[in-house]
Amino acid sequence: MSSATDTGGMGFLDTRMSRVVKVYAPLLAFVVVLLFPFYWMAITSVKPNTELLSREGNPFWVVAPTLAHFEKLLFNTAFPQWLWNTVLVSVVATGFSLFASVLAAYSIERLRFKGSKQTGLAIFLAYLVPPSILFIPLADVVFKLGLFDTRWALILTYPTFLIPFCTWLLMGYFRSIPFELEECALIDGATRWQILTKIVLPLAVPGLISAGIFAFTLSWNEFIYALTFISSSETKTLPVGVVTELVEGDVYHWGPLMAGALFGSLPVAFVYSFFVEYYVSGLTGSVKE
Repeated sequence: MSSATDTGGMGFLDTRMSRVVKVYAPLLAFVVVLLFPFYWMAITSVKPNTELLSREGNPFWVVAPTLAHFEKLLFNTAFPQWLWNTVLVSVVATGFSLFASVLAAYSIERLRFKGSKQTGLAIFLAYLVPPSILFIPLADVVFKLGLFDTRWALILTYPTFLIPFCTWLLMGYFRSIPFELEECALIDGATRWQILTKIVLPLAVPGLISAGIFAFTLSWNEFIYALTFISSSETKTLPVGVVTELVEGDVYHWGPLMAGALFGSLPVAFVYSFFVEYYVSGLTGSVKE
């Protein structure tokens, strides 16, 4: 009896150690690697210039924290305007892209027209075209339409890479919704628009949120189009404004740069953490037959 008890106790320890090695240790390493950039941005943004340029002391800690870098960023640059431009462009471009993607994805998956599969494949391949190639012909279009150095230049060009991705993502989610629901609605006399708005979209809310998060993140962090189509400081977006305005020749203002990077990262991190359940269910497909 005593031997069995001892064996059970040792087995519990082995199981616990195994859980620590196989689960908790990798999770801890993953969290440290994931959160370290935020920690580095935070401590760099509150370090005085003497500590930033010094080779002595602990680089992972702050001895005399200061808010001077945040003051310079908020009051001596156009950062509030950059932030507003980024929010406006991201929200409008994401909304327009989601609307177009819902119509495209539903048409490809449900209307069963000739060449629907080829159309879906073509949309996915369009997403694979790098923006570094697309911005060259788009620049000519933007100039001819008189949209250069305006927020509309970004609002109208961002959907060129947002719509293909959102359409591809929503196609997979719409595919998981049972087609029998639509057949019953068609028998009852519902139109395709009624089916889309009253049946499909309420069931596809996780997929819509997932696509919206992706589209918002891509718009928020986009750099090439914003750098090419915008020149004035008051019209720049956050990624471009922080990099171009806080680097003067070979002088890098690391404190304000890290403060701007920290402020630019927090909204996206907040959106992901707030909608994480919808995000995961949107990727896996939550509607089962």
